[in-house]
Amino acid sequence: MVDLKGKDILHGAQFTREEIEHIMKVAEEFRGRLEKERSLDLMKGYVMGTLFFEPSTRTRLSFETAMHRLGGEVVGFASAAGTSVAKGESLADTIRTVDQYVDLIVIRHPQIGSAKIAADAAESPVINGGDGAGQHPTQALLDLFTIRSEKGRVDGLTIVLCGDLKYGRTVHAGVELYKHYNCRLIFVSPEALRMPSEITDRLREQGVEVVETTDLEAALAEADVLYMTRIQKERFDDPAEYERLKGSYILTREMVERIRPDVTILHPLPRVDEIATDVDSLPNAAYFRQVRNGVYVRMALIALVMGVV
Repeated sequence: MVDLKGKDILHGAQFTREEIEHIMKVAEEFRGRLEKERSLDLMKGYVMGTLFFEPSTRTRLSFETAMHRLGGEVVGFASAAGTSVAKGESLADTIRTVDQYVDLIVIRHPQIGSAKIAADAAESPVINGGDGAGQHPTQALLDLFTIRSEKGRVDGLTIVLCGDLKYGRTVHAGVELYKHYNCRLIFVSPEALRMPSEITDRLREQGVEVVETTDLEAALAEADVLYMTRIQKERFDDPAEYERLKGSYILTREMVERIRPDVTILHPLPRVDEIATDVDSLPNAAYFRQVRNGVYVRMALIALVMGVV
């Protein structure tokens, strides 16, 4: 029996396969219902707080859309500049304050571990919308949902993760889900942006097949799913290092059609230059469908955490 009522959603590693499958099932049900109804009334009378200390388009708007589609209300902010944080208020005190107003908190913050600080301070459930270079569990869940939708399965797939694997919170969370599905994982990155060794070591100890390489074309030839990520300028202390590494990998239509024309292409977005725009019209370029799927998965998480389904 899966019961997520009252639970915080902080880290990809917190889920069992049974819990993941239940979230996928509920998200699929919501997708079907929204094909017939524009909104539901499951969350009528509930208020969600969205506290975004870092820029966001998809995560913030999809969470807010999800809550509105469920019939609930949203309060929050898209920047800390207009809040008491600008006056020196601590994160914990901000959370304790917002906790008095809402039933559920979604937070994005540049500090690794900030979502755990929020969860410890709040009585309401907290959902991590991205904590610096740490974790982004809801993105990982919607990525998995998209893979299931596009490929019909997740079990046994070869998933190639390419780009900034050192600071990429979406891939840090994602591998914690893929490990439940006997996936073969190929990590493609510059040496300076490799997946942290504590993650690769743990995956291997858990029996996951992990391959590390700098060669995108060789990895693409083996891929069922290619997950591209951008080199994240905001994570670099040294601008010169970013300039050296940006543009390390650029996926082109010619490359896909020549090497692996049936590969499913994902990206958490925003895109900078790592996927050429002529890839967008390929039928297996799924990254904008991936965006839409975020609403269904976040609807499922909100409803499950609040115990209304």
